[in-house]
Amino acid sequence: MSEESTRYSRVAAGFRSRLDAVPENRWDAPSPCDEWSARAVVAHSALVHRNVASMVRPELRQGTVHDDPPTAWHQASDLVAAALDDSGLSGVEVQTRAGHMSFAELVATLLCADTLVHTWDLARATGLDEGLDPEAVAAAYAYLAPRGEQMRVPGGFGPEVDPPPGADPQTRFLCFTGRRP
Repeated sequence: MSEESTRYSRVAAGFRSRLDAVPENRWDAPSPCDEWSARAVVAHSALVHRNVASMVRPELRQGTVHDDPPTAWHQASDLVAAALDDSGLSGVEVQTRAGHMSFAELVATLLCADTLVHTWDLARATGLDEGLDPEAVAAAYAYLAPRGEQMRVPGGFGPEVDPPPGADPQTRFLCFTGRRP
């Protein structure tokens, strides 16, 4: 497995573990994302994953996220992982808001960062473990920090929040993305 595939696998497993543990009575619980429930966070993440996969598999652009966001997320995550593991697709150059990069780099940077943030959002909304993979947090923060203004656009991160004194790396990362841990 490539470094990018390994990172994505760890990050996706973190989201998946929360997703698969959501109590039935928590799907409509509010999340830290304004006006989004836990279910809406999962639907958004499924759509983002599907859109990323469609960058190298254009036939996926015709699909939609159906009424079952957990199933849609599992399917979309599998599509991303399969494309990442396909040497003919992982190196394809794609255009992103951060510029041109390979599909593998897009997944390992922007998609992993987005998935980490939404893992925390889902966990916070549903009362599950909020701890994130420390190595993935460090990599996401290192990549995003110099690109903060590029990420603060509609559909991106909110305004940065000042972290509390002595904040740990996960808290600093979440505050950078506009969250209030």
